[in-house]
Amino acid sequence: MKLLLIFGILLLTMHSSAQDSEQYAVQKTIEAFFNGFHQQDSIAIKKTVANGIILQTIAKDSSGKNYVKTEDFSTFIKSIIGIPETMKFKETIKSYAIQVDGPMANAWTAYEFHVDDAFSHCGVNSFQLLKQEDAWKIIYLIDTRRKEGCE
Repeated sequence: MKLLLIFGILLLTMHSSAQDSEQYAVQKTIEAFFNGFHQQDSIAIKKTVANGIILQTIAKDSSGKNYVKTEDFSTFIKSIIGIPETMKFKETIKSYAIQVDGPMANAWTAYEFHVDDAFSHCGVNSFQLLKQEDAWKIIYLIDTRRKEGCE
């Protein structure tokens, strides 16, 4: 009986360790995305995303109603590499909440964004990732942006 209990505990520990390992790998993919973003390195960014990635933002129209704005990935890349070298920008991830189920993962990341060392906005990113050939790739990214209610 003791042997069965020890075996069960060992299996649970191994599963938990594998889950933690996958969560860590997902976080490393997101960190690599932002490293490329901050370095304005389109090649580094492209290594972290899957073909057909969907980029969206929750925005407000002129009357204050929420809507979803979709951005083409190639337009996103052009806008990042087109930022003047004299402009400093930084998105700081404040927290990660990552869930993994087999080849699918979700990461909820609160963030703050600064331009030229001045606060611009905050919000949350929601990443959907797919594990392809032993690497996590971002397949979907949607974010919120606000100026109030930031920590």
